[in-house]
Amino acid sequence: MGIMKRVGMGAAVAALAITVPGVAFATDRSTWDRAELLKFAALPAETFVPGSEPSGSLLGGTPSNGVVPPFADQPVQGFSGVLRNSDGSFDVLSDNGFGNKGNSADFLLRIQRVGPNFDSGTVDVLGGITLTDPDGKVPFALTRPDRVLTGADFDVESISRTADGTYWIGDEFGPWLLHFDRAGRLLAPPVALPGVFAPENPTRGETPANLNSSKGFEGMAQSPDGRTLYPLLEGTVAGDAPGTLRLHEFDIAANAYTGRRWTYLLDAPGNAIGDAIAVDKDRFLIIERDNGEGATAKVKKIYLADRRDRNRDGQLDKTLVADLMDIANPKRVGGFGKTFTFPFQTIEDVVILDDRTIAVLNDNNFPFSNGRVPGQPDDNEFIVLKLDHDLDADKRVLRRY
Repeated sequence: MGIMKRVGMGAAVAALAITVPGVAFATDRSTWDRAELLKFAALPAETFVPGSEPSGSLLGGTPSNGVVPPFADQPVQGFSGVLRNSDGSFDVLSDNGFGNKGNSADFLLRIQRVGPNFDSGTVDVLGGITLTDPDGKVPFALTRPDRVLTGADFDVESISRTADGTYWIGDEFGPWLLHFDRAGRLLAPPVALPGVFAPENPTRGETPANLNSSKGFEGMAQSPDGRTLYPLLEGTVAGDAPGTLRLHEFDIAANAYTGRRWTYLLDAPGNAIGDAIAVDKDRFLIIERDNGEGATAKVKKIYLADRRDRNRDGQLDKTLVADLMDIANPKRVGGFGKTFTFPFQTIEDVVILDDRTIAVLNDNNFPFSNGRVPGQPDDNEFIVLKLDHDLDADKRVLRRY
């Protein structure tokens, strides 16, 4: 494969195949017709875990979008990954809390279980699990002596679940891969990505960071056979061509990277990815976005990316399957007009429901983002889209959970 590179495990930073200055950025290789909005539901921004611990004490008490911290409980917010359950509910991953390591020490990392009710347009919070390290697998100091994990310990952004019910979670502070049991207990030490270090990584010592903050594993696909993970970095590693992102291969049984990787090329260097999930052994759905929200939101797209590189340009081939700023809504679902937009800064969740239907959720960055209504904190919105074509997905992906 022209886009695959074998990377030495001891190398600090390996060069990608595409390193020519001034490289052209990706454009739509082909485009499907508009996706259609089928269903809409929303979880109010100010939703909290009942009877949980206080949070937001490090936000300084400054109001944001009319919301004044601190909070009496833990907010149910910031969805950065989603998994479908067999009973119609979904597991969603709340990210590191309030945006960075410094202000999220009282935010408890958690997998929430939610159930959308599309008849009423609401989302029920059904429960969830808090992530912990009771057996001391993390080799560096944690924020809390009880080893409950917080947003100052890890920035969890992507999630996958294997057939045994355990969770693999991608982090941005390492970046690391984290393996949890079904109760949220860390099973093994964090697995580092060889040669790549974020500024927040406490194990790098004097090694310079070569990945920007909050640019680690934003997406993570699982192969249809369940044996392999494909974590995708959100940011470009120093020394790589601007706008190129590394897609790595991780062998679950070996608990190690295989050394194979591919390149995803952003449409523009200022864009970022929001999620990556598998369609089959070669293709992935990848959310790509700009940093705008509301009136400034322009690029919110879902691509079908193919690692076979049929045009031999050294990148995953990209087909635009859904423009989230231009969704057909002929039935005026949710009370919106005939064109529906998803104008959020961070859109970080996509899941396949059937071969032609996907669900998409936003990360509302509570209480900071206000992409839907200026001056009001964004809800966690849950939308179902009908695509223009069948995905022709691997049947194992369609049957998963």
